[in-house]
Parts: sequence; structure tokens; C-alpha cells
Amino acid sequence: MFDATPLFAWYARRRLARLSRMDPVAAQRRVLARLVARAQNTRFGRDHGFAGIDGVEGFQARVPLRRFEEMWRDYWQPAFPQIGGQTWPGPIPFFAETSGTSTGTTKYVPVSRQMVHANRRAAMDVLCFHLAARPESRVLGGLGYMLGGNPELRALAPGIRSGDLSGIAAANVSWWASPYYYPQGALARIADWEAKIDAACADSLGRDIRMVGGTASWLLLAFDRLGELAGRPGTPVAALYPKLELVVYGGVDFAPYRGRFQAHLARSHADLREVYAASEGFIAAADRGVGEGLRLMVDNGLFFEFVPPGELEGAAPTRHWLATAEVGVDYAVVLSSNAGCWSHVLGDTVRFVSLDPPRLLVTGRISTQLSAFGEHLTGAELDRAVAAAAAAIGAAVQDFSVTAVLPGDRPAQGGHRYIVEFDRMPDAPALARFAQVLDGTLAAGNDDYRVHRAGDFGMAPPEVHAAPPGTFAAWMKARGKLGGQNKVPRVITDPDLWASLEAEVG
Repeated sequence: MFDATPLFAWYARRRLARLSRMDPVAAQRRVLARLVARAQNTRFGRDHGFAGIDGVEGFQARVPLRRFEEMWRDYWQPAFPQIGGQTWPGPIPFFAETSGTSTGTTKYVPVSRQMVHANRRAAMDVLCFHLAARPESRVLGGLGYMLGGNPELRALAPGIRSGDLSGIAAANVSWWASPYYYPQGALARIADWEAKIDAACADSLGRDIRMVGGTASWLLLAFDRLGELAGRPGTPVAALYPKLELVVYGGVDFAPYRGRFQAHLARSHADLREVYAASEGFIAAADRGVGEGLRLMVDNGLFFEFVPPGELEGAAPTRHWLATAEVGVDYAVVLSSNAGCWSHVLGDTVRFVSLDPPRLLVTGRISTQLSAFGEHLTGAELDRAVAAAAAAIGAAVQDFSVTAVLPGDRPAQGGHRYIVEFDRMPDAPALARFAQVLDGTLAAGNDDYRVHRAGDFGMAPPEVHAAPPGTFAAWMKARGKLGGQNKVPRVITDPDLWASLEAEVG
């Protein structure tokens, strides 16, 4: 195979030099001006006076914050699936199917041709960041195994198709990247996720895999399956793919999985790169090491606003953007895009670690905040506590979910109930220790939780139930959510959804 890395390195040097000179605030002003000009003759643009908007302040004065449900009801659903001209000009050829992680309701997010191109450019930035860190890399000397959806998308109308975002990406690989993309053909089109993993993993063992990418939890399942298919269960992926250069992951908080990734990549030179790619747009990617923040994509067709989560339901929420955002403050992400999202509340929360260049950490989701009793736990706090508890008992967590048990049920004062899948079932003392460390870590990191837990008065100690290995994969499969970009919900607020998980545990 032709090694395109030296050619791409030339592009990477130019791109990285441009990024180093870029004024992020000015870049965001330009992006918003172009988006507004492009969409001024759409129904949304006319309704909100886009022709008269001059600058960020004017945009914010005319365009209120919206959630998906409002945009769907008012602009997309009435014309679905032929929504061209509603919020973005021209036909919208794709819809990304995505689910609310706490309720499981399927949503259809528009993906324009401009968004497809923007996502490709963002993926190229990830490679640029990798080559900056590993200039000796030959990542394009072999194949990139993308653990994603089916490129055979579902037809909604002539010229309009839907699928998960990774499937849309697989169906629109650029010409130059196509020779390096794996799997393709019949392997890529296998609809059943488990059958696809088995077939593609088995086939990949004889190939020169230089890069792998996907949701962190699904990557680990595939890594484990690779060892089994090779006849060497437990073998690290680095030994099975000896030329592996890059692992791209995202979708869920990395903390609970870090230990298992480190074990799989021990004694290898593979580079880990986190990405923050939502169905609404490719938002950020790691340009530094793990945990050092993700660089915001400020010049790629997305305009970002940042709102204090507690103000989202208020009459006049404070709407920051890069010119006014602050380091160390939690914000809800609001996005306007080149696919017709306008001041769209994503549901994610982030915290900046720097502003020039802008780097952020994903701290959780608005909907996954656990606060049935005023404890105000974020998804990131839950992930860190579970990771600390697992480390305390020398275990690895495959996945977990948590729900609130309200007063009047067992226990009488209410509390939190966890279902945790470990790599191996812990004994009773280990499980008790896990619950103790989990509780202590949450109390140490969150004052509201600590106050509510004091003396077991406001909240009972957390209940932790161990699930047998394979439980969450079986549950996701039963719900039709196995693989691709589907994520195990961390905080479950729907009683029926929680009941289905408990039934799977047995």
C-alpha cells in the first residue's frame, strides 16, 4: 500500500501553522457571518430577520435558544424529510439518527453536504494533531479500522437517507482516504453488529492496521473479541496490530476505561486522541495529551455559544461566546451550524481549560445530571468516582448506569442505585468496598452530595449491584442499540428503561 503519510505531513504543517496564527474570536465572527448570510432566505432566516443581523449581539437578540424538540416541531417535522429551505438552503441529503441517552427516543438531525465536508476537515485535523505529536508516524502506511455504522443508509425519500453519523461518514469517505478506510464492501454492509464485529475483526487480523477509531466502550469490546478470534484471549490489541499508530475515541467519558486502554496499549507507541463529535457537528479534538483538553473547531462551519446550565430554563439566559467565556466555568454548549441548527442546545456541558487557543473538557450532559435530592452530580463526577472505586478493588469496569431511588421506596430516605458490569464478578467484600470508595469520592468532590449524605440523613448510601459480563451489550442489543455510536446511558430517568436493565441483570 502507498504510504501517504509524507504527503499528508506537508498539509499538516500548513494547517497547524494556520491554526497557530488564528485569532479564535475573529474566526468565530466570520463563521457566524457566513452562516447567517447563507441562510437568510430560508424560512427560519426570514422569520428571524437574518438580512438585518450585524454581528454576534444582533444574532443573539433575534434568535432564541432552542432544543431539538422545538426545532423539530416548528421547522423540520412539518416538511420531513424534505426540509431543504426550512433552516438551511438546498436539499438536506442525510439525517443522523440519534437517541436521547436517558430516554432512548430517536431523533433525526439534519446533515447537509456542507456538514459532511466539515466533518471530513475535522477528521483531517485529528491526523494533523497526531503527526505534530508523533512526527515519525506512518499512520497512512496502512489501514484505519473505523468501528462504525452501516454505510447502507435507510431511504426516506428520493435522494434523502438516514443512519447513524458514523454510517453517514462511511458512506461519504473522500476519494483520497478511501484506500485507507476499513472495512469496506460486504464487511461494512453487515447489518448485525455482532456479526459485523466478528467478521471484520477476524479479517483485520491479517491486515496492516495503523489506526482504529470508535466509541471508547465499543472499542474495548472489539479489542477483547480480537484476542478471542486470534485464539489468544486477553492478548493486548497492540500485539495483534503491531503497527498500530493511532487510537481515536470519543462518545463517553474516558475515565472508567482508561485502565483497560492502557493495558491494551502497554509497550506500544500508539497515540490516543479523543474527539468530541456530535450528530450536530464535529466540535473539538485533542491536540495535546489525554486529559489536557480538546481544541474547539472554530473555523469549520460551527458557531458556538456557552450558557450557564442553571440559566437554560430562565427567561433571559446569559449567552457567552468565545469573546466572553471564562476558564474553569461549566457551560451548556449551544451550536449554530452549516446544516441548519440555530442556537441549538446540545445537552452537553463543558469547561474551558484555555481560551487562546480554546480548549475544553466535556464535563457531562444536562440530561445526565443526577440531582433527585439536590445533590447536583455531573456525568464527569460520576465517571471519575466509578473509576476510583474500580481502581480501589483492582477491577475494570465495562459499563455502568445509575438511577435515583425516591423516598418511600427502598431505602426510605431515597438514594442512588447503580448497576455496574465488571470484567469479572467481584465478591461481596469487594463490592462493598467499591460502594464505599464511590460514595467517598463523590462526597470529596461535590459539596452538595457531601451535605446530603452526611449522617445518612438526606440520602442513603449508594446501592451497587454487579452485573455479569456481557449484560450491557445484551441489553443494548435487545433495545436495537448495539454498536455504532449508541452509548450506554449513564443516568437513567425513565422508570421503564431502568426496569428493562434490571430485568436483563436478573
